[in-house]
Amino acid sequence: MKITWFGHSAYRLDFGAAAVLIDPFLSGNGSFRGDPEAATAGATHIVLTHGHADHVGDTVAIAQRTGAKLVATFELCQYLGAKGVAATDPMNTGGTTDQGEFALSLTIAFHSSSAMDENGVLHNLGLPNGVVISPKDKAEPVVYHMGDTDIFADMALIAEIYRPSVVMVPIGDRFTMGPRSAALAVRRFLPAAKTVLPCHYATFPPLLQTPEPFLREMGEQAGRVRVPVVGEAFTP
Repeated sequence: MKITWFGHSAYRLDFGAAAVLIDPFLSGNGSFRGDPEAATAGATHIVLTHGHADHVGDTVAIAQRTGAKLVATFELCQYLGAKGVAATDPMNTGGTTDQGEFALSLTIAFHSSSAMDENGVLHNLGLPNGVVISPKDKAEPVVYHMGDTDIFADMALIAEIYRPSVVMVPIGDRFTMGPRSAALAVRRFLPAAKTVLPCHYATFPPLLQTPEPFLREMGEQAGRVRVPVVGEAFTP
């Protein structure tokens, strides 16, 4: 599997015949300096954790350009389907769907999910989620993207059920966990995860601007953390 971080919470996973975009916020993303079309070329799936603009991002444009299937909650699929996303596969918290190369599961997350339309009307878009991507090829890692969330003890159940070896954890504070809670979540509830990828930081001024406080909070387990370079693919 090749993993590429585009800044904020946006990731691309390439494995087998799948090219999965998670929360593809590229246009307007202060951390991303590349070409959105090049970064998302060949996408087969778009997976969204929730409906905020900094996570939905370029979903409609990408789906229309590539034909990628949107996999998200029922509410998000309905909302974005009405905006021009042709292929949707709705699901909800606790469910798992077969996406061919991988199974996709939605977990709980503690956050919110909404969008403001062009008329200034706020739409509630169901529950926020974390996502687990479990490739059919057992040689590939299971990936858990926490989405935007606070720490919660049932992360231990997520670890027990899905056994992720790669975990994407928000550390930016204010809208998600800060470094202390994020590090505690990883150390206490996901001790078997081999690769920890911090995200949701440095994009905007109100967020934490560097991963260093998170690395300090990880203490002797800081070696599990990989800080990706935006736009550079790597193998976990």
